[in-house]
Amino acid sequence: MNIAYSAKQLTRLLEFLGLLQKWNRVYNLTSIDSPVERVRLHLLDSLAVLPYLQGTSVLDVGTGAGLPGLPLALFSPDRKFTLLDSNAKKTRFVRQATIELGLANVNVVHERIESFRTSNGFDSILARAFANLPELTGQSFRLLNPGGVILAQKGKLPQEELKLLENAVVEVFSLDIPGIDAERHLIAIKVRT
Repeated sequence: MNIAYSAKQLTRLLEFLGLLQKWNRVYNLTSIDSPVERVRLHLLDSLAVLPYLQGTSVLDVGTGAGLPGLPLALFSPDRKFTLLDSNAKKTRFVRQATIELGLANVNVVHERIESFRTSNGFDSILARAFANLPELTGQSFRLLNPGGVILAQKGKLPQEELKLLENAVVEVFSLDIPGIDAERHLIAIKVRT
């Protein structure tokens, strides 16, 4: 995937997987049981977005078990990440993982995006399996800094959703993720100026 990493980052990424496995027994954070599949479908899928991040402030909407936010925060210590989810048990896990992984660049927020307010906008807003594109942009555009981008991870290209995007400039990237034999796309959405 052409992503540079240190031995420490790799170790911490594997520690995250261990935490995910441990907490999953009680909190039901993910339906993926296989460690190999977790690497492919959680870690590599999350890190595939890294080259597309913009700026220094990132919002992960509907972070769930901290995906893609926590792996990206491990690999981007110079960026500030806000991980947002409305599920209390998932945000409890993400807070604990943030503490155990020593991630000073992560803020976890238990709230719905509709009611989330901040005095500072974001340069990049991430969404992985969160909502359809019109709903996502409708709730997220107000949180973008000027020139910011929404990065939506999708499987098959959602042609019908793309047709419904108004006042947006859209770029589509096909992602090639090792070990995943399925379509993966990243939709980059900016406000039309």
